[in-house]
Amino acid sequence: MKNTIAERILDFLKNYPPFNIISKKELRSIAEQVEVIYIEKGTPLFSQDEKPHRLFYIVHKGAIKLTQEDTGNTSIIDICDEGDIFGLRPLMLKENYLMHAEANEESILYGIPLDIFKPLSEKNKNIKNYLITSFASNVKDPSIIEERGNTSSYIAKENNTDLYNLQKAVFTKKPISCKPTTIVKDVALTMRSHSIGAMVVVKNKKPIGIITSKDLRDKIVTGDYDISSEAQTIMSTPVATATEEITIPEAHIAMLKHSASHICITKDGSSKSKLTGILSLHDLVVSLGSNPSVLIKEIKRAKKSKHLRRIREKVALLLNTYLEQELPFAHIANIISEINTVIIIRSIELCLLKMEGPPPVKFTWVALGSQGRREQLLRSDQDNALIFEDVPKSKFKVTQDYFLLLSSKVVKYLNTIGYEYCPADMMASNPKWCTSLTHWKQQFDNWILKPDESGILLSSIFFDYEFIYGSQDLTDKLTKSLFKTLNTDNYFLNRLAKDIIDKPSPVGFFRQFIVEQDGEHKDFFNIKIRALMPLIDAARILILSHKVSTSNNTLQRYKKLAELEPQNKDLFNSCERAFRTLLKFKTEQGILNGDSGKLIQLESLTKTEKLKLKRAFKPIKEIQELLIFRFNLKQML
Repeated sequence: MKNTIAERILDFLKNYPPFNIISKKELRSIAEQVEVIYIEKGTPLFSQDEKPHRLFYIVHKGAIKLTQEDTGNTSIIDICDEGDIFGLRPLMLKENYLMHAEANEESILYGIPLDIFKPLSEKNKNIKNYLITSFASNVKDPSIIEERGNTSSYIAKENNTDLYNLQKAVFTKKPISCKPTTIVKDVALTMRSHSIGAMVVVKNKKPIGIITSKDLRDKIVTGDYDISSEAQTIMSTPVATATEEITIPEAHIAMLKHSASHICITKDGSSKSKLTGILSLHDLVVSLGSNPSVLIKEIKRAKKSKHLRRIREKVALLLNTYLEQELPFAHIANIISEINTVIIIRSIELCLLKMEGPPPVKFTWVALGSQGRREQLLRSDQDNALIFEDVPKSKFKVTQDYFLLLSSKVVKYLNTIGYEYCPADMMASNPKWCTSLTHWKQQFDNWILKPDESGILLSSIFFDYEFIYGSQDLTDKLTKSLFKTLNTDNYFLNRLAKDIIDKPSPVGFFRQFIVEQDGEHKDFFNIKIRALMPLIDAARILILSHKVSTSNNTLQRYKKLAELEPQNKDLFNSCERAFRTLLKFKTEQGILNGDSGKLIQLESLTKTEKLKLKRAFKPIKEIQELLIFRFNLKQML
């Protein structure tokens, strides 16, 4: 007779990695041992520094909040919902938990026994690599990050289309080594002559220790040991070791585990066999050709548009890799946005070289809309503007003509690289959006003091501007003028709030998705207009009402709002998580379909994906209700 509960668990697990790459026979044996755990909202599952459980977990229904406490401050690390695995630390490192886990809502979990699952993961490399990657993406070790940089960005895959085929780390195959009795001064001289950061100490060709630049600094320069000491007296031991088959995620974990910046490669992966190579943290960077720092250096050296276009293609691959590796999405967005900014800066620099003369006055190039919010991850249209310093009326036309020519070159150059033209012509090549500081101030004053439908629409784009290149004091002056005008008129904010309330809902009365009713996109769901924009717009108007001008990014706005309004902290945190989920989903859909990701064919989504989307819609109604109350909109509805 079949175990019906085990069969139901099996049917659920087979839909999620890494269980979807396990044979049905093995998965059934796991399902028979799974513990079903019911947990009420607010109930803790495990606490930070608690000893590891004998289980790790996958969410069947509900959501689990993972938080981390540091010097009295509690940070939300993640919200795990249906299909997410967590609590992997006992499986990977056998150390106490670094996070606190509690039910964010009423939840049902499946507890996977470690003693059942670990042998299976050890013999199946695909499973092991997936678990390593999932664990690595959530490792937080401030001391390591501060000393060596954020190593999470070194995780990579050999093939972006294969989730489990992970890239092998490239290491030095002829390591420089010394004997235990070698004098430290000679070690230092050898390291300098070979420009290396570490020397392996070997005995009978086997690694027994390692001397790094840090060892020389902390033990010799400080005077703790004499420079005539033998290598064995200051070497770090035992060494971290691995086989030549080590992947980048495995190397990442090993370095974190041993607090090491080097791994000795040996014939059998242990310190008892012959040394065949050495792997450094620098090697991990080199192994990942699309490392952000490498790309930025390439961008700054680029001379032609074809070079920047090639780099932008690498950025797309990097984005795909980061999403597949499930790195923190805010971290991904920051990296991709920063690279895009450097590309735009280099484009402006190259176009300036093509002008007949230098700029006649100071100017600034600003990004608008999603670019201005640092939320544009996919290849979409460009939104930008140019502000130039005020000039006498007699010189205005010739000055504007210079910057229009420059803007036209930049806009065309960006298009060549891969940034599409804005269909609404919200670009610096348009004379409306390439003008003097005084004219810009007047335009913002008109939008605020005489709001109409056109002004409301334009303000939703132009209020999210970010300085990119040139003289930042021009944008600072514009911002100061903008907030001065806002202080004199509250009606504008009411109009903005009313516009947000009037935005179409993502779901209908019976919780069905509201799709496009006609046109070429009939029956598609517009995730940008119906789900993302209400959250973006709400964050903007609320932060404007607090007269805060320090951030245009939606996630940062909600973080700031949670500080400013502790009574609404839970709502703002929910909006932040929902926005992150929706933007990530849009980005993934865009990569999958080769477009902007804003229009989604619902038939292509799984039941789980639809469920996740609907869960992310919940805060939209709540934030709109807050706006109705805050801006007294009941009589306007």
